[in-house]
Amino acid sequence: MLKVDNLTLHYGASQILWGVSLEARLGAVTAVMGTNGVGKTSLLRAIAGRHPYSGGTITLDGAVLAHPSPSQAARAGIAYVPQGREVFPLLTVTENLQTGFACLPKSEHRIPPRIYELFPVLKQMKDRRGGDLSGGQQQQLAIARALIAQPKVLLLDEPTEGIQPNIIKQIGKVIELLRDEGQIAIVLVEQYFDFAYGLANDFCVLNRGEVVLQKPASDVSRAEILERVSI
Repeated sequence: MLKVDNLTLHYGASQILWGVSLEARLGAVTAVMGTNGVGKTSLLRAIAGRHPYSGGTITLDGAVLAHPSPSQAARAGIAYVPQGREVFPLLTVTENLQTGFACLPKSEHRIPPRIYELFPVLKQMKDRRGGDLSGGQQQQLAIARALIAQPKVLLLDEPTEGIQPNIIKQIGKVIELLRDEGQIAIVLVEQYFDFAYGLANDFCVLNRGEVVLQKPASDVSRAEILERVSI
């Protein structure tokens, strides 16, 4: 579904990504791992149109995305849940979800019951402001808002960061369900090793902006991934 080929990216004069290639399949979780500062978030931001890349190509469902803006990437079918969630604090839960309508035709401007099936707490708190939710509830809201747009690819940047353990389990179950339904490709950037390891079908480990390991889960051991992640 998603193919990144030989991607390079700069922040000013500093090169952050060096020829990164990645594939994300429908019905699979691709875990992008590595220590802080190796380029994981930069990779997601490039795919989502949040930061221009210097070279390489991004292909979605067979079509090349030529340096898309965030709105173009979203309309093409890429949903991005950033680190920090970016929930609108003064809008209600319902209003936050409705911002996901921007990528949909007007006839589909409704919140599907499935959203509340995946995240029951959002129905209970639909009239509460986003800024009044806990960190875990905001994370669920951010993922739900991304799903409103009916994406082909879901990019998740550190979804467990600062989240209480019971909410981490709930989010993990949602990711597992979306994966197993086979209708979406999921790219997961995650520092919580056991969470990523338990969900991933494919691994891509970065170090200093380069891919140092890229294998399906069936072909790599936990120990090998840990060794690469701790370089």
